[in-house]
Amino acid sequence: MTTLRCLLLSFVWLFIPIVQLFPQTGDLPRVSPSSQGVYPSDIETYFDAMLSCPTGEPHGIMVLRHGKVIGELFPKPFDASYPQMLYSDAKSFVGLAVVLAIEENRLRLTDRVASFFPDLLPDSISDNLASMTVCDLLTMTSGVQPDPLMRTTGADWIRRYLAKPVEKPGETFHYDSMCSYLLSAIVQRVTGQKTLDYLKQRIFNPLHITEVDWEESPEGINTGGWGLRMQVESMAKIGQLLLNKGNWEGKQLISSEWVEEMTSSLQETGMMDTYGYHIWRCDYPNAYRADGALGQYIIVAPDEDMVVAITQANTSNGVAERHLVWDFLRKVKSEPLPDTSGYVQLRKAQSAYSLPTVAIGKRNIRSLSKMANQTFTLGANGLDWKSVRFEPGKDTLRIIVTTATDERYTILAGRGEWLTTHTDAYPPYSIRAVGRFKGIHGPFHVAGCYGGNASELILKVRYTSWGSGADLHFQLTKGQLSLQLKENGKRKAYDVEVSVGE
Repeated sequence: MTTLRCLLLSFVWLFIPIVQLFPQTGDLPRVSPSSQGVYPSDIETYFDAMLSCPTGEPHGIMVLRHGKVIGELFPKPFDASYPQMLYSDAKSFVGLAVVLAIEENRLRLTDRVASFFPDLLPDSISDNLASMTVCDLLTMTSGVQPDPLMRTTGADWIRRYLAKPVEKPGETFHYDSMCSYLLSAIVQRVTGQKTLDYLKQRIFNPLHITEVDWEESPEGINTGGWGLRMQVESMAKIGQLLLNKGNWEGKQLISSEWVEEMTSSLQETGMMDTYGYHIWRCDYPNAYRADGALGQYIIVAPDEDMVVAITQANTSNGVAERHLVWDFLRKVKSEPLPDTSGYVQLRKAQSAYSLPTVAIGKRNIRSLSKMANQTFTLGANGLDWKSVRFEPGKDTLRIIVTTATDERYTILAGRGEWLTTHTDAYPPYSIRAVGRFKGIHGPFHVAGCYGGNASELILKVRYTSWGSGADLHFQLTKGQLSLQLKENGKRKAYDVEVSVGE
């Protein structure tokens, strides 16, 4: 018995790190596209187009039809198990939380925003502030002009928002993350739970969404308009829940009437797409989406009974990438198709997809030998790297990074191939809100590859469980080292000052 117990304990301890390294995925059934009326070659063509699109770099794509996965793209070094930062996709989750709270009679669309924050109101309340409603926040018609600096220059966000001038609410669309933040605060006040905890109880747990976290403000509130992080498959589940009109495995988690209303065209935006309750209506017939910066999408197409979840680094307004989805959706058929060898080819392609690595010239990378085992101080840059040190190995390169906040971590890069490691240091993040990263939990995966020639060292870095990344070109000219940096797939690189020594 003692021997058996020891063996069981050994098995448990061996299994625990595996669970931590490979979090929950694979819940949704995988089937051949042909069985769902889609040619496998059309999926492969779509994936190839996304990978070659000049304004985007896909990190994860999952395509569902009739609730089943018919295609998934996770190009190396990305992986289905890695959660991604969803940016403004978070707004649609706040919309879900508000609708759930309304269903539970905890609040109403017509409730006045000021009534939830009597302790944070200015001394004098304008008529427009007094008339602002929950519905106005949901449709981005609060009457408050957006101020992106509000969250970066102080900690009392609600008080500062309520003190701003208010135009007549309910009339003009102004896309503003602070509307979502106030809704998150309202959900917390009426439920007694943070928005994340409330959604875990009502939505995430029933859908078996376990790998999720959400930033918190200095006021202890989930940030609402940004800061949500989850896996692509979890995004697809949320899309399927909406497609099912709130029903999941026979249980009605949200009423179909509220799903219908929140995904309807309720507000003109002055753009090609209209807006619902924190959901965008698409220019494709009867489709809607959650939409986040850099091209994070949950696209729902009810007429085709399809969901497409996407994470990427998109440097445009996303129209080109979304139209690739529309081109693909137009090809689906209503009936199953004959089985073909295309599914075998698609599966091979899915396992082989990779983001481009750095090309290696025929000669050795002599530039690296001149930079080896030295520390270089960097000027201001979007990565918040203060210094880097290069330690070459056999076909590998260790990059020792010191951040602007004096965190220190190592990136391991392969010579012409992606290598991945993890770090407890927070990844580069374009949102510079006060107290950022609170509520976000590591470790974080980071991948690298390198190459170059006699005068240039090229380094690619991708924070694969976050979404940000960069291409760095270190150039040696007459003994002088310079750096050009391109972040998140931006079309243009910019110069960064480089000097020797910390």
